[in-house]
Amino acid sequence: MFISNALAVEPASSPTLADSPSPLMGGALPMLMIALVFYILLIRPNQKKIKDHEAMIKSLKRGDKVVTAGGVLGVIQKIEDDNILVVEIAPEVKIRVMQDTISVVLNKTPIANDNKADKPK
Repeated sequence: MFISNALAVEPASSPTLADSPSPLMGGALPMLMIALVFYILLIRPNQKKIKDHEAMIKSLKRGDKVVTAGGVLGVIQKIEDDNILVVEIAPEVKIRVMQDTISVVLNKTPIANDNKADKPK
């Protein structure tokens, strides 16, 4: 009873290459688009922030007013080795901090050859 109906149906033509969706459109393209969005929105800005922080850390010198990651305000008194700073947080109160924990430089020390501040307007 069912076999006669199945035999009566014409066989479908074999699918051609143009009829089938490409594997790139099926699964790989959406994944590539998601990866691209993650790179643009998350990875690239974070890399830029890290590069800016490293440049700031390398430019630290004696006399800079800084804020540590813990929120301590102070003035750099001495740079020991390449990784330790002596920061004065109050008169005659000095602490040693890791250089990487400096989060903000409030104001840079003036350059001795910079005469812009001395000129009257």
